[in-house]
Amino acid sequence: MRRLSALTEEAGGWRGLSQRARESLDLLELALAEDDAHIIAEIEREAEAIEGELARREFQLMLSGAHDRKDAILAIHAGAGGTESQDWAAMLLRMFTRWAERRGYGVNLVDETPGEEAGLKSATIEVKGAHAFGYLQAEKGVHRLVRLSPFDSAHRRHTSFALVEVMPELGDEVDEIEVRPDEVVIDVFRSSGAGGQNVQKTSTAVRLTHLPTGIVVTCQNERSQIQNRELALRVLKSRLYELAQAEREEEIARIKGKHGGMGFGNQMRSYVLHPYQMVKDHRTDHETGNTQAVLDGALDEFIEAYLRQQMAKKN
Repeated sequence: MRRLSALTEEAGGWRGLSQRARESLDLLELALAEDDAHIIAEIEREAEAIEGELARREFQLMLSGAHDRKDAILAIHAGAGGTESQDWAAMLLRMFTRWAERRGYGVNLVDETPGEEAGLKSATIEVKGAHAFGYLQAEKGVHRLVRLSPFDSAHRRHTSFALVEVMPELGDEVDEIEVRPDEVVIDVFRSSGAGGQNVQKTSTAVRLTHLPTGIVVTCQNERSQIQNRELALRVLKSRLYELAQAEREEEIARIKGKHGGMGFGNQMRSYVLHPYQMVKDHRTDHETGNTQAVLDGALDEFIEAYLRQQMAKKN
């Protein structure tokens, strides 16, 4: 029923766009007959809007993977480098949150582990909206920052790394992934957060450790231990699904003779703030000098360039 609802909404959008085009053409005929420059100018603006919407919808047609329509779970992990990398992880969390807000997506903080001095050691968020995973899958990998450090008294240039993981929110399919109770260690503790009345008086936060893989998932955003446990289990199953996918892709690459690492030296994108301003995606060579706009969430050009490249490879 959810798939039917999504497809009905999508078909309705195409029909609505077609209707707008027909109405504009009809109005244009009348405006030309009466030589009404004001209405013609309005129709020109409407034509530009229709073209923009058409381009957006045509691009979405490329997002035809099994999970591309789904919500996404995005996790950020600070790399080696202490406070520098932890601050970079916090900057990335802000960047992805801003990007999601620009698209009208909902963002739910699942868990975050603060850094010792500043920033975050890790953070996990849910991004809810049409094709959230389809778009955000372009962002998985290592992100590299080069800047003059605000934490270095000598104000020297530092390089920081953070790893971004992106998984689909599986929904009902999560039930198909089996996690045996004897394979999971469950720990509960008090949620960290703001002071005063917001400090949890009971142990509501949950940490799940999957023994066979070593995957650890923490959730402390919900108010009850049961809610946190359910959400943590969903995230765990999504991670297990992505792990299985990665293992299959690695085996295919090994058979084909291709080798590649996922280490922190294999960045997919660099954000250089000093000695010059540049954001460059090393997979597509797409780049821009407007670093502040990118850090404020202007990621669509990079995402689109990557997805178009992947589509071209498939074809």
